[in-house]
Amino acid sequence: MKVVGLVSGGKDSCYAMMKCIDYGHEIVALANLLPADDSLDELDSYMYQTVATFYLIFVFLYNCAPEGGAPDSCQLCKLHGSAVIPKTNTRIYKASRLSWKHHKLSYSMTPGDEVEDLFILLNEVKRQMPSISAVSSGAIASDYQRLRVENVCSRLGLISLAYLWKQDQSLLLQEMIRKGIVAIIVKVAAIGLNPRKHLGKEIAHLESYLHKLKELYGINVCGEGGEYETLTLDCPLFTNACLVLDEFDIVLHSSDSIAPVGILHPLAFHLESKPAAETVSDIDRSNGLLLENMDSVCEVLGDCLQICEVECQSVDQSCDTAENKEHKVHISKTGMNSTVSISCWLQDSCKTSADLQEDLRVVLMKIESQLAESGFSWENVLYVHLYIADMCEFAKANETYVTFITQEKCQFGVPSRSTIELPLLQTGLGRAYVEVLVANDQSKRVLHVQSISSWAPSCIGPYSQATLHKQILHMAGQLGLDPPTMLLCSGGPAAELEQALQNSEAVAKCFNCSISTSAILFVIYCSACIPLSEGITIPHTLETFLKQMKLLHSCSQNKSEVLDSIFLYVLVPDLPKRASIEIKPILYAVDDTETCTGSVAQVLSSKTGQSFGGFGHEPWHDFCFQKCVVPGKLCAVILSITDELSVKICSECTGANPADGVCPNSLTERQMDKIAKFCIFLTDRILSENHFSWDDVMNFRFYYPSCLLMSHESLSRIFTVVFKEFGEMTKRIQISKEPIFTLVPVLGAGRSATSMVDVITCELFAQKNPSQICETEEDFSSERI
Repeated sequence: MKVVGLVSGGKDSCYAMMKCIDYGHEIVALANLLPADDSLDELDSYMYQTVATFYLIFVFLYNCAPEGGAPDSCQLCKLHGSAVIPKTNTRIYKASRLSWKHHKLSYSMTPGDEVEDLFILLNEVKRQMPSISAVSSGAIASDYQRLRVENVCSRLGLISLAYLWKQDQSLLLQEMIRKGIVAIIVKVAAIGLNPRKHLGKEIAHLESYLHKLKELYGINVCGEGGEYETLTLDCPLFTNACLVLDEFDIVLHSSDSIAPVGILHPLAFHLESKPAAETVSDIDRSNGLLLENMDSVCEVLGDCLQICEVECQSVDQSCDTAENKEHKVHISKTGMNSTVSISCWLQDSCKTSADLQEDLRVVLMKIESQLAESGFSWENVLYVHLYIADMCEFAKANETYVTFITQEKCQFGVPSRSTIELPLLQTGLGRAYVEVLVANDQSKRVLHVQSISSWAPSCIGPYSQATLHKQILHMAGQLGLDPPTMLLCSGGPAAELEQALQNSEAVAKCFNCSISTSAILFVIYCSACIPLSEGITIPHTLETFLKQMKLLHSCSQNKSEVLDSIFLYVLVPDLPKRASIEIKPILYAVDDTETCTGSVAQVLSSKTGQSFGGFGHEPWHDFCFQKCVVPGKLCAVILSITDELSVKICSECTGANPADGVCPNSLTERQMDKIAKFCIFLTDRILSENHFSWDDVMNFRFYYPSCLLMSHESLSRIFTVVFKEFGEMTKRIQISKEPIFTLVPVLGAGRSATSMVDVITCELFAQKNPSQICETEEDFSSERI
């Protein structure tokens, strides 16, 4: 990609451009924001460094110039005064910055804010150089800066590249020095840093001291918290000369005895030519700066340009097809408390399979109306399962998706999402099927990183890496993508799975947890393209990775208990980017003051589930399910009905001889009725034994294979009738007009990647309201006595 580099003068922006070049991108322009008053060395800003930034621009002008065309040192003053400088080969854009007005972490367009100055600047860069598709920045840990750069990039249709994001700062500083970044400190504002002692010193000489300050006071080693700022004197990007400061003043802004603030004010400098032997041999194309004949400096004046705001053109849906009688729209709802699942699909209409975008629009409009009826909006949605009939139409699905779910509509963060291809057409469900998880409050915390980095795959669009709500971390589906390139890693399904797990762990760390210790449930979607010989390696890879992570966790300072995760493998026709594997972890992000344990889940209540459908408790029932329980807080269950179990269930209820057999692929409705009753009986028993009610259930899915030879409508009718019978008999469940479960057609499902042949697989997730937890814990205490 052709990239414009945001340059501040410091080490981070230079090293970020070096990383861009390492990944094959070309830096074709530089952009910089200066104080509006050119007599000021520095202005207070949460976004931009302005100390000594002019000097870095000057060095770039020299190093990008053809031989003999470089400006001399006296022209630095002209640059400061916005004069035209002789032509060079790389265009540099600069603009004046105003002040900051929008104080919140998440940014929205605010006229007069310094972020809009960046928008004006990059908008002009894009206008003059339409080939530019990305922006490089040196953000390391500041969400404030990253979110604002991403906001501007999103509005301009550019990609944010932040290759330093979330990197370990100690290792990053070492790497910068080792890779040839020579930078001096030009501002200090932290305990342990003295203006008269440390200004003008190279970071290489202060590296050990900075690490000592980290141990003593917890400062950011790279200065990401504003502890210090730097000026780059030399780096591999400078092929012709480096900058040498001959004379400077130290200006004190604050003489605070604990953390004095001071800046370095250069008085005299010169450029020192670099012998050809000292240039970096492995970087061509003038070290990645693309040579083009254009003016060297383009002054962009904010008061001379209108802000060309790129508005999201929302589609007027008021007169669309939601009420079209040709569409048979179905809804299911699960949950009675603070979190509810809503599913929507189309059924038995030949016209619904004509166009994905039309089907998806109808489904999303129906969900939107359901949200509105409850006083909610897309802002209340925590998670979206987007199921489509053909992954080749993934781009079309996104086009429609973004007309409904946007950052503007979701002030507290866009929901996380997974996208899967399902055999929808084979089961008569049209081309789109959507399930959303909705909260009745705005307490969610969203992680939405759109920048491409080495940290984890970016989410370029209105969906987030993860959403935390009431201690449950709902993570987006993770592919085996190499984060800096956003390409699937090579090596087959096992390698993709390991990369996907690494990506998931990076996201989990942002919430102070780990997939090895805090995961409640893993859903592993496996593409039908995986050869059987390679599918065998998947469970081993997963088990090995989690064991290694648990070992690392046991050696760390975090001594919290470890949850025993449960696993569900689902076979699907295809996945995004033709991936072999996509994983969807759900984690219990416990507070630092709490511990989580799966072992206590074995404590049983005297309130066992009632018999139903002719079933009473039998020892073999315990081999049908996996569960993960945090007592009094959450309960996750995977119930697998295999061919063998279906035979046993049907024969036990009817008194028939198991030898007479049951053909799983051609079950009668009577036999499926028995299986449905068994599923509800057993899940009710598990809930009761662990002090949960059906009102606590927020997710209840049944996966069935498309080869079952029983229509979705028939299955839905059978389960609906059985739930009604159960509710009338036990009074433990409230039956509404919509089904309280979701039926999901798949190619197969099961406990292992090598045995995804269940007749029916049930996935249940229940969570107590915080107000109920104290009462439940009292129940547990009295029970143990």
